[in-house]
Amino acid sequence: MTNKKIIKEYLFTALGTLIVVIGIYFFMVPQNLASGGVSGLSIVVTHYVPLPISLVSLIINTILLVVGFIFIGKEFGGKTIFSVILFSAYMKIMEIFFPLSGPVTDEVLVNLICGIVIAAMGLLIVFNQNASTGGTDILAKIFNKYFNLEIGTGLLAADVVVVCSSILTFGFSTGILGALGWFLNGIVVNYFIDGLNIKREVVIISKNSKEIKNYIFAKLDRGVTIYKAEGGYTNEPTDIVVTVLAKNEYFVLKKKLKELDPDVFVLVRSVHEVLGRGF
Repeated sequence: MTNKKIIKEYLFTALGTLIVVIGIYFFMVPQNLASGGVSGLSIVVTHYVPLPISLVSLIINTILLVVGFIFIGKEFGGKTIFSVILFSAYMKIMEIFFPLSGPVTDEVLVNLICGIVIAAMGLLIVFNQNASTGGTDILAKIFNKYFNLEIGTGLLAADVVVVCSSILTFGFSTGILGALGWFLNGIVVNYFIDGLNIKREVVIISKNSKEIKNYIFAKLDRGVTIYKAEGGYTNEPTDIVVTVLAKNEYFVLKKKLKELDPDVFVLVRSVHEVLGRGF
């Protein structure tokens, strides 16, 4: 792995961690919405122990990091250690420079939804760098690796204890909102991950298949498969070009296809998982 790629991964990990902290600190913490994760467990613990949430989360994450380092590997552990340190550092910075006097809005459901969605976007960025913000995210990655469990579903399974402790600590009303957040978190994370991973299978029928194939090779750096076919109406031999592209690559190709062949016929399907060169 090149130094440039490593630096890029760490920068994106730092950005994703910051987004997670913003969602949790400004929307979840003020209303004791312990919807899972180390942040949720820290909210519960700080109710009983007079320590800042940044320190409590660091202690819990340190324990879980050892588990993740053993089961996921050194690369995961390195970037996750970086993310965990940043998570606690960001929390401390927020506590110093943006002390909370109350929730951002008076609507608890608005705070819950905003916190979940913002944190989920940050988690997605971090997960895509093969890292984690620590805590139950580590357990979710372990479930994903060894049991082929979706990350969002793994988060749901790992956070049951946190949600139950929230109900016992803050009462049924607040605890049940945390449980709702716990459920929404898994759905939103899976939604974002699926949306990012979706690719386009493009089936192209054209008399200029050679030019289209060469364009895909040269400009998009993707592979193609050529099927020999026969026109059902004309009975003439024709080529069918099949390729798989990222969504942005498909839009580039779509624009070019009309230039290469105004009579081109294109069939596009969404693909949720692709394995192979370039994917």
